[in-house]
Amino acid sequence: MTRVLGIETSCDETGVAVVENGHNVLVNEVASQVAIHAPFGGVVPEIASRHHTECISQLTRLALDAAGGTIDAIAATCGPGLTGSLLVGMNFGKALSYAWGVPFVPVHHIEGHIYSAFLGPDPPEFPLLALIVSGGHTCLIWCPEPHVYEIIGTTRDDAVGECFDKVARLLGLPYPGGPSIQKAAEGGNPRALDFPRAMAKGDSLEFSYSGLKTAVLYALKKDPPPVPDVAASFQYAAMDILLIKTKLAIQKTGAARLLLAGGVAANKHLRERLASELDVPVSMPPFSLCIDNGAMIAAAGASRLARGMVGDLRAGVFASLPLS
Repeated sequence: MTRVLGIETSCDETGVAVVENGHNVLVNEVASQVAIHAPFGGVVPEIASRHHTECISQLTRLALDAAGGTIDAIAATCGPGLTGSLLVGMNFGKALSYAWGVPFVPVHHIEGHIYSAFLGPDPPEFPLLALIVSGGHTCLIWCPEPHVYEIIGTTRDDAVGECFDKVARLLGLPYPGGPSIQKAAEGGNPRALDFPRAMAKGDSLEFSYSGLKTAVLYALKKDPPPVPDVAASFQYAAMDILLIKTKLAIQKTGAARLLLAGGVAANKHLRERLASELDVPVSMPPFSLCIDNGAMIAAAGASRLARGMVGDLRAGVFASLPLS
């Protein structure tokens, strides 16, 4: 049995977890900073890195005490993300690696999200198509084999999660926007407003969400409709774009399976539509593993470790880091 300690500090969640054999989550501790950043309507980098520094030692001790046993390797997010936040997790992980004499595995944040869907008794098999949707990423990735990636579609402007946050602010809903819009939409009519589906036509796999955000702004300036109707119509349009592009990507790649991951993967409307409207099976992480967490980093690290793809203590952090 191989146990990997995973550390995730790329943005505003401090995540520490222990994963056994790449699939079994023994413990997954997450300290969220949502309440801390909510007054600002978004993440403040300096505050985020300070909070990581304050709680990472305690979280690690909690995780180690709960998991018991020994640790065979350390995995930590090296990028992309906020530089100060990444440094906290990477340096802490490297220090443990040196002190314990175990391998250190740097992990790409998006790769971590992909491997969140492998945490469970029935992990998906390669090749597969991955749809990664979060506050910072909206992309379609062709994955022919483990740790080989080709980004075939990405956003030209706002990520879908970022768009949710901005629209929530326009509607006077709490941060983060994803959960608050989903809740508000439950009492609304998704057909009340016909918001645009940018780049929905044609052969491109690229996304664009800035126009949808602007359309909501204009709708509110005229004769403001009920907030539930705006939320429901916006959510339906935003997910429509994801469905349209994903279906096209499946046709282009011939993918036999879709993997959904990222913070927006917790949206119930999206999960239900993907499961019912696609002709291929969809692998999704449980709701608790959609947000940034250490378990997904440990799972990706375990897969790399099994293939001899380890790093060393000279590994750095990267605010911007290509997946390939």
